[in-house]
Amino acid sequence: MLLRVVPAGLYVGRAHVLVERSLLVNRRAWLTVVSGFCEPLFYLFAMGVGLGSLVGEVAGVSFVAFLAPALLAASAMNGAIYDATFNIFFKFKYARLYDAMLATPLGPVDVAVGEITWALLRGGLYAAGFLTVMLVMGLLASPWALLALPASLLVAFSFASVGMACTTFMRSWQDFDLIQLALMPMFLFSTTFFPLTVYPPAVGAVVECLPLYHAIELMRKLCAGVVEPALLGHAAYFVVMAGVGVVVSARRLGVLLLR
Repeated sequence: MLLRVVPAGLYVGRAHVLVERSLLVNRRAWLTVVSGFCEPLFYLFAMGVGLGSLVGEVAGVSFVAFLAPALLAASAMNGAIYDATFNIFFKFKYARLYDAMLATPLGPVDVAVGEITWALLRGGLYAAGFLTVMLVMGLLASPWALLALPASLLVAFSFASVGMACTTFMRSWQDFDLIQLALMPMFLFSTTFFPLTVYPPAVGAVVECLPLYHAIELMRKLCAGVVEPALLGHAAYFVVMAGVGVVVSARRLGVLLLR
């Protein structure tokens, strides 16, 4: 479909080559890739198991069962967005890797799709590992929880595409403080540790607009086996988010690399 829509020269259908390159580059740095899985796991044991023994139940379930799906969503987000921002910025500004790629039969859209796909795989890897931990701990209450993995891939793809789009506007490493400024409050306030009902109505309305909130709601309902039409709304949010991210990333790379 992209071959029919995108102008000739911008996409040649070889985005998989960038994924292969990322696999080859990271095969000796697998510990660095896997280490990103540890952060949500530490939160789960420290906050869910440790603090959870003092908190008791939240929204009708144990605190650890309430927290785990939220950390699953955060794991998919972090794995994707960090790879789509810091790594891509280095390749673009310092290694000049994409300039070399465009001297081959590759176009800017191939670069965008390939890098976003790699970030998606990394976010999906973190989500799959965390979902396995939840299964071992008995925190999956329904077979519908199996759908949490493809849902995590959708979340990872959306954050990766938006992260790459934002990276194309970055001027220096100092600009990445803005990424942290967005991610940390979103992680803390998107009902990760407490339900939406604790907020005043005005604040709750703002929280409901955050992408991580929709990811957490999606994971919580799937892990609890609550299948309802609202899930389609949450999924549609990320479909639109991914589409916007891919389009902006491709256009910005085309402008920056082909000027």
